[in-house]
Amino acid sequence: MRHPNVAARVFHTPLLAAPAKAAAFIMGFGPRITGVEVEVEGAAPTPEASVRARASLLDDRLEDDLRAGRRAGYRTKDGVAVIPVTGTLVHRGAWLGQSSGETSYEGLAAQIETAASDPYVRGVALEIDSFGGEVAGCFSLADQIRALRADKPVWAFVSDHAYSAGYAVASQADRVILPRTAGVGSIGVIAMHADFSGRLETVGVRVTVIAAGDHKSDGNPYEPLPESVRESLQAEMEKLRLIFAETVGAGRGAALDAAGALATEAGTFIGADAVEAGLADEVANPREAFERFVAQVNGRQASAAVGATSKRNFPMSDKPTNPVEPAPTAAVPEPAAPAAGAPEPATPPQGPSAADERARISAILNHPEAAGREDLAKSLAFESDMSAEQAGRHLAAAPKASPQQSLSASMDAEATELEAPGPSGAAAEPTLAQRARERWAS
Repeated sequence: MRHPNVAARVFHTPLLAAPAKAAAFIMGFGPRITGVEVEVEGAAPTPEASVRARASLLDDRLEDDLRAGRRAGYRTKDGVAVIPVTGTLVHRGAWLGQSSGETSYEGLAAQIETAASDPYVRGVALEIDSFGGEVAGCFSLADQIRALRADKPVWAFVSDHAYSAGYAVASQADRVILPRTAGVGSIGVIAMHADFSGRLETVGVRVTVIAAGDHKSDGNPYEPLPESVRESLQAEMEKLRLIFAETVGAGRGAALDAAGALATEAGTFIGADAVEAGLADEVANPREAFERFVAQVNGRQASAAVGATSKRNFPMSDKPTNPVEPAPTAAVPEPAAPAAGAPEPATPPQGPSAADERARISAILNHPEAAGREDLAKSLAFESDMSAEQAGRHLAAAPKASPQQSLSASMDAEATELEAPGPSGAAAEPTLAQRARERWAS
């Protein structure tokens, strides 16, 4: 065996990976790992997923490096941290940054922890394109993402695969969004056994395994897999699948509980079928959905994209809630005429006058905290009903733009697939001045 350290991470260990993806890896790299051709029973290859990123383990100096900018971490746009979850997900990776198509759970955990403690981050977007990976480290990361939701909203944007371990991560977000051709699911566990006994016999090599303990040599690659060992491994896979399903249920809540996750039998779902099955919340263009998420965390109004399919609708300004049926409207009786000598009824309060609205807008635009945050100040002034005091608190929590870059352009166009599309082909939106005149005129 040429690369036993790599083979140990592939064979005889449980994986949270789509079966076809595991087969593609073995058939492609098997000869380089083992030195011989490898045949995989019952699976066919599938194209490789997109790749990115690795990271290190345990040492909190990684988080310090991220905060200080000494390592490349997540990018932010208008207070939203964008964290890519791409390629094969592995335990105990060595670096942050692109390497061999792997992303380590520890690197993701470091970025999540940094985003959680960063006062300038008001929301987290997980950009997911992964066919899965290793069991070790996956569920700890899932718990960490679910805990983050208590303090900051987390949305998962699938483009275009979130299978097995990738879906375990996605399912912990407040909301899962995917385009109509993207796929999610594969809530199951897989393990592979390599039997080299025939090959070794052909080349005249006989390996004698000497072990202490009845099960010490279970599943070794130098002899066929005994049925008793197969049954034991199958039982282990079922236990891990139950943990997987419970993790999904904890993240998805009423949309997909643990029993429902188990009932999928590790099936995969595409687009609207994923929404119908409860694995996702909305079919939409990820970029447009991301812009809505940015608007939400910054207190701006944003409507759902035209043609989007959603099963769990909830207010964009709050966390997901179960829809409540409106109470039936009772017939309103005609008001009785006032008795002689009774005081006149109070006049209902009126909305703010145009003068009050102009004063509110002026107070926000000229607020001391608006300096360096002009784009956000205009948005709060013209696109919300916040008071100047409320807007001041939002402005104080937002980062200031550098002299060369405004807050609204703080995201590198090539940093993420979630960057918003340009206005070409769409009707031009009214200017801030036009919106202001409309508000004052009303």
